Amino acid sequence: MYPLLTRDPVSGGELIVTRLECPESGIVIEGQFSLGWIGRLSREQLNFVELLVKHRGNIQKLAAEMDMAYNTARSRLDEIVTALGGPPDNVVQVDRREILDRLAAKEINVEEAMLLLKGQEYVKSYR
Repeated sequence: MYPLLTRDPVSGGELIVTRLECPESGIVIEGQFSLGWIGRLSREQLNFVELLVKHRGNIQKLAAEMDMAYNTARSRLDEIVTALGGPPDNVVQVDRREILDRLAAKEINVEEAMLLLKGQEYVKSYR
């Protein structure tokens, strides 16, 4: 059996599944089916996710098995998160209590706190 293709090799577009078949029973189902989150990843990214699950999320062990630096493995994971629609690496989810604590400690001003409380998202500044 061939590995699952998730992207059109010509255009790079997402593929859909149009036929499912059970060799055991002979049942065939035809239609248009999404590959879901798997369809948003390349074959290389799927292999990476497989190894990550195998290592129970331990990026350090995964990097060692793939013979790459931890930072390289972390960058690949960040690319996968972005491909799946997650926030970019520089976005951090912040809870309300933390925002209020930072305001009380004068780490942020009232305007910054209001923005954080409205969006619950804070983009790190690299000043």
